Parts: sequence; structure tokens; C-alpha cells
Amino acid sequence: MTALAAITGMLPSAFAIGAGSQMLQPLAIAVIGDLLISTLLSLIVTPVVFFRLTRKRHMQRIITEAV
Repeated sequence: MTALAAITGMLPSAFAIGAGSQMLQPLAIAVIGDLLISTLLSLIVTPVVFFRLTRKRHMQRIITEAV
């Protein structure tokens, strides 16, 4: 929700709406891209990596207990 609010707040600068927005347009675009990428990483990539790592550890524990 915080990222969405920040992206929404940067949209006028990204679209160069308002006085002096042309100067801040590249910064706004970079911030929006960074927020989108970090949101995707935290919501998709991190849980997948955690699942893969814990699944491997869990499988090793099952194999060790079986022997």
C-alpha cells in the first residue's frame, strides 16, 4: 500500500504535469520503476526462494531420518 501511494504521488511528475516537472521527470520515472521492481521482488521472488530453500532442507532431513 505504501508503494502504491508513492507511485500515485509520483505520477504527476512522471507525466510532466505542472510547473517545473520536466526537471524532475527522470527522477520520478526511476523511483516508480524501482518501487515496482522492489514490490515484485518482495511479493514473488523472496517467497519462492524461501520455499525452494526450505523444501530442500526438509527433504534432506527426511532422507537423513530414513537412513
